[in-house]
Amino acid sequence: MSRIGKALIKLPEKVEVSVSKGNVVTVKGPKGELSEKIDPDLTVNVENGELTVGRPTDQKRHRAMHGLYRSLISNMVVGVSEGYTRELELIGVGYRVTNTGQLLEISLGYSHPIYFSIPNEVSVETVTEKGSPPLVRLRSIDKQLIGQIAAKIKAFRKPEPYKGKGVRFMGEVVRRKAGKTAGK
Repeated sequence: MSRIGKALIKLPEKVEVSVSKGNVVTVKGPKGELSEKIDPDLTVNVENGELTVGRPTDQKRHRAMHGLYRSLISNMVVGVSEGYTRELELIGVGYRVTNTGQLLEISLGYSHPIYFSIPNEVSVETVTEKGSPPLVRLRSIDKQLIGQIAAKIKAFRKPEPYKGKGVRFMGEVVRRKAGKTAGK
């Protein structure tokens, strides 16, 4: 049996889960509402503030879907109750970031600034303090969307292994390489 799929999802007090026709699971909470269409073979039961996901057989496909959709529903419950935050830092001389509403203006050492539009479901905040690298703080209830946006921002200038310059997640450790002079 799938250990992840078997695990119960405890629902916080202000979170409501409903399953409609077509196996669409809707989760409502204090921060918002999310919905996900799940595989028609799987069943979702809500009893006594706990949610369980069931599967009909032990086929490989059913086992895979069991753990997947249990994790997706769990992420939705956490999102509508607590929310998700991702922080990115820009390491490098002259790297800057500012935002006007949902539009990020990023300077990463290219000959031009990069303009990146953030969807309305994600709130963005930029922090620039003297003595520390500029930060981009993303907040959302949708874990998949916030991860995708953070990955796109990071892809503009990935951290390089020689000097460590680039856009990285807060707390990410970049493995450094020795340069040419270290070989002598």
